[in-house]
Amino acid sequence: MNEFQLLVDLHKDAVRQGPGGEEETKLALKLAGINRSKHYKIADIGCGTGASTILLAKELDTEITAVDFLQDFLDELLSRADDQGVADKITTLNCSMEDLPFSEGEFDVIWSEGAIYNMGFEAGVAAWNHFLKPGGKLVVSEITWLSATRPDELESHWNKEYPEIDVAFAKMGILERNGYSPGGYFFLPDHCWLENYYRPMQSRFSSFLARYGQSAEAKEIVECEKAEIALYEKYRNYYSYGFYIAKKL
Repeated sequence: MNEFQLLVDLHKDAVRQGPGGEEETKLALKLAGINRSKHYKIADIGCGTGASTILLAKELDTEITAVDFLQDFLDELLSRADDQGVADKITTLNCSMEDLPFSEGEFDVIWSEGAIYNMGFEAGVAAWNHFLKPGGKLVVSEITWLSATRPDELESHWNKEYPEIDVAFAKMGILERNGYSPGGYFFLPDHCWLENYYRPMQSRFSSFLARYGQSAEAKEIVECEKAEIALYEKYRNYYSYGFYIAKKL
């Protein structure tokens, strides 16, 4: 099994494949001004195993297209949605976020938590604008600096991993240049990273390593994840995911 398949196996049974929280998703809904009595057509892009998809289905009168390039994640999403009684509101689509088959103005809302970095923030918000109705809402979370300056170790790491990381003000400017009016912003607090994402992942390390016979490849995956966790624990005051809520002009 290659490195990518090992990563999928480590994360596919998780509630979340990145930082987030139910209350934070609900706050984003509130800031977006979504009327719960109205029917919405939503695309959840980079949905993973469906933490946000399922919550949106529970909270709203909606039909959701849940998009991910990993069929394993979508299969898990449908199983969970069925268990929670909302499978009838959700259709899955196995494809890349860079090659979406949607029509112009098809959706009232485009949602994407912790996934747009796969495409790049500016490329993503520019491309997805076409799929929103005029006045439609874009709700995305994106890795964001929380301060104007950072320690060199941290800046070097993120400039290598994701050069588009920036402060919220810069992200707002990107939204404005690509046909949106920014309407809200907040960043994810510590518990969204630690209690909701990293601690559950740490609890799976032992069983993951046992499944693969303590192989060198599996150990390398775990060490990389441990390094990421240590970086956040050391520098969490300097970065997080920012939630950006915007309206298509």
